[in-house]
Amino acid sequence: MITVVHCLAIGILVFWCGKWLVHAMAITYGKLKLHKKTNGVTNQPRETPYPTVSILKPLMGVDPNLASNLETFFLMDYPSQYELLFCIECPDDPAIDVVNRLREKYPNIETSLLLGGSDVGVNPKVNNLYPGYLVARYELIMISDAGIRMKTDTLTDMVNHMTERVGLVHQMPFVCDREGFAAAFEKIYFGTVQSRIYLCADLLGINCHTGMSCMMRKDVLDELGGIQAFGCYLAEDFFLAKGFHDAGWKLSISSQPAWQNSGICDISSFQARLTRWAKLRVAMVPGTILLEPLSECVIVGMFACWAAKILFRWNPLVFFLIHTLFWFLSDWVLLSIIQNGSLPFNKFTFFVGWAFRELSGPYLFFNALWNPAIRWRTRVYKLAWGGVAYELTSQIKS
Repeated sequence: MITVVHCLAIGILVFWCGKWLVHAMAITYGKLKLHKKTNGVTNQPRETPYPTVSILKPLMGVDPNLASNLETFFLMDYPSQYELLFCIECPDDPAIDVVNRLREKYPNIETSLLLGGSDVGVNPKVNNLYPGYLVARYELIMISDAGIRMKTDTLTDMVNHMTERVGLVHQMPFVCDREGFAAAFEKIYFGTVQSRIYLCADLLGINCHTGMSCMMRKDVLDELGGIQAFGCYLAEDFFLAKGFHDAGWKLSISSQPAWQNSGICDISSFQARLTRWAKLRVAMVPGTILLEPLSECVIVGMFACWAAKILFRWNPLVFFLIHTLFWFLSDWVLLSIIQNGSLPFNKFTFFVGWAFRELSGPYLFFNALWNPAIRWRTRVYKLAWGGVAYELTSQIKS
């Protein structure tokens, strides 16, 4: 006789099988999609010329890698014109000196320095970018965070994905090779749990856009009200992508991931970043409250081993250990695909970092639910359902 308990156990195992389907989809799609050239070799002739690109760089402060990261934007091998628009809110920001030195070093690259920011909403990034958006002259707009590093062909790769019906191209977040456990932890996070969801969402046509490195059609953005129309959201990237999708345009990730290379790398600041992202997801997609914890290896594994015991009388400990082992191996395979080369750490470091991520993930998520206010630099924001933000206070006393 099938009871309510049996029905619940069946539902749990179906969900558990769905999680393995997500693993398989991410690995397969990652292998097919990432680190590939579109339209053949990128230096072959195109039917139409490459479009011109305005690259907006919002800057605030200086970290040890800022100068080298920015320099990669001056060294790109792109077959058409592009301009660099550096947006800095504070007129005495030390990043100004870094930018000016690079402008003097590479006088042939079109650049502008926009100071002062604006006040078009609560989002500080949009406020910083708006002056650059106003003077952008070219067909495509690219928004690229300060910590992003480019390869010589990255811009070409992104433009090649801007096909006829695509309105927005974004890069899947990843990180450069850096030293230390904190750097390994970041690479493990972005190369496993983050990329697994990102790849599957792109494959299924679900909005998974993150705005650290993205490119969009300027005329479409103008029709949506310009970048200032999204200043009321902290997660402006999500709503930008939603606007393009609602207008009938497709979204696409490029074959190269976004190479984050921040010079500040420690566990506590990265976990604060993860907590902030969780708060944004909960406000924008309330179903996250239920689905995200159940997507964690430990939690879904515990539910699944209980269900297997109820339905098949399998040993729950053995089931859980096998589940965890295969999850671990699947994540190793996915990370290796995204890295597209040798990892900068050994399997033991991966195991320690992976285990730490899996055990700390649920805690960070529930901590985000407990304290939904979002701290962003010196300001605190509150999110209403639907993602609209308002500022609680402009300063936090340390």
